[in-house]
Amino acid sequence: MFRPLINPSYARLFSAQVIALLGTGLMTVALGLLAYDLAGEAAGAVLGTALAIKMIAYVGLAPLANALAERLPRKAVLIGADVIRAAVALLLPFIDAVWQVYALIFVLQAASATFTPAFQALIPDILEDEDDYTQALSLSRLAYDLENLISPTLAAAALLVMSYSSLFLGTVAGFLGSALLVANAQLPQRKTAARARSFAERLTRGLRIYVATPRLRGLLSLNMAAAAGGAFVIVNTVVLVRLGYGGGEVRVASALAAFGAGSMLAALLLPRLLDHLSDRRVMIAAGVGLAGATLTHGLVMLTAGLLSWPLLLATWALSGALYTSVLTPSGRLLRRSSHPEDRSALFAAQFALSHACWLLTYPLAGWAGQVLGLGVALLLLGALAVAGVVAARLVWPARAARELEHSHPDLPPDHPHLQQHGKTGHRHVFVIDDEHHAWPSQG
Repeated sequence: MFRPLINPSYARLFSAQVIALLGTGLMTVALGLLAYDLAGEAAGAVLGTALAIKMIAYVGLAPLANALAERLPRKAVLIGADVIRAAVALLLPFIDAVWQVYALIFVLQAASATFTPAFQALIPDILEDEDDYTQALSLSRLAYDLENLISPTLAAAALLVMSYSSLFLGTVAGFLGSALLVANAQLPQRKTAARARSFAERLTRGLRIYVATPRLRGLLSLNMAAAAGGAFVIVNTVVLVRLGYGGGEVRVASALAAFGAGSMLAALLLPRLLDHLSDRRVMIAAGVGLAGATLTHGLVMLTAGLLSWPLLLATWALSGALYTSVLTPSGRLLRRSSHPEDRSALFAAQFALSHACWLLTYPLAGWAGQVLGLGVALLLLGALAVAGVVAARLVWPARAARELEHSHPDLPPDHPHLQQHGKTGHRHVFVIDDEHHAWPSQG
């Protein structure tokens, strides 16, 4: 599992990710306390709006940022995004109005929408071996889960000796540390397209490749299933524990930690599991399990009342494991579905589309839980997860070969592609690109 860390470039980038995540975790705690200082009882609404702004920035700006940055050096893009995030974090302690929170959060998340897809697209170019890349995906998932556990602990310890405003300095240090590690990493050169593309082409290329590739349409459906299953845990755990179980902050943290523990266990086991089972089989089975667990929990809550506390923790741990099993292999699908020069655009499309799913499920979980009750919210989210899994099974063929028979009636006989592979029908590893605009099964 830790073999990718032998690669010095990946080791520096992974360290940069971990440090930046810790800084982000400290900011999350500090931002909640800042919102309470500024808005009092309306702090929840402020944080909810900030979360919506984050998702809107992710959905709307990731492809735009990729198109603008495509011709820039990778290292400059990553360092620039980190510096902007550090500058925003440095300003946060000095604001005195809610609208300033919204403005700065938008700028910070715009920088994150630039950094994250570019970072994710870089890893498969560094780790060309698929087994190493699979292990790197699990390490990345593990880093996110550890951050969810460690950052609140660090914040609590720091708040014993300093004010919450000082936590933002930890965020600044995290982003600057990330920039320094990126600056010292040996990064492969960006692979450019054979011909120059217009801005409009660069803006839409990732999305066009995504929707034209059956396995990625399946991935989008499974993203919706994962978001539906995960949104209830993220949005409503505090409500469920506080009002349903009468628990305090420790029990809320314990429930979220159970979800994180399940996620970490799955991240540790997935590389070995994917050696023996296909991505599709693992992801769809996990999606079925997550949808089933969500629906079952909702039915039990409506008919028999709350689960026992140990059973809730077990359910949250199972949900965390299934959630991670749906999402972690996605990088393998994106890598398999693109040439290196298109990878950054495709990862940006995945970043935007996956967060569009959260933009739907977050408010659904919150409003349905408040208006209709938590049991009904679980049923609605479970039904949405079922719809995502069914759609994935329909659009992602079970026995899809990587090398596909196809022909090119649209290409001239002397085209280099036909000279290389044959003028009549031929077979090779198939991805959507300049010579292949549609999947063979679509004509």
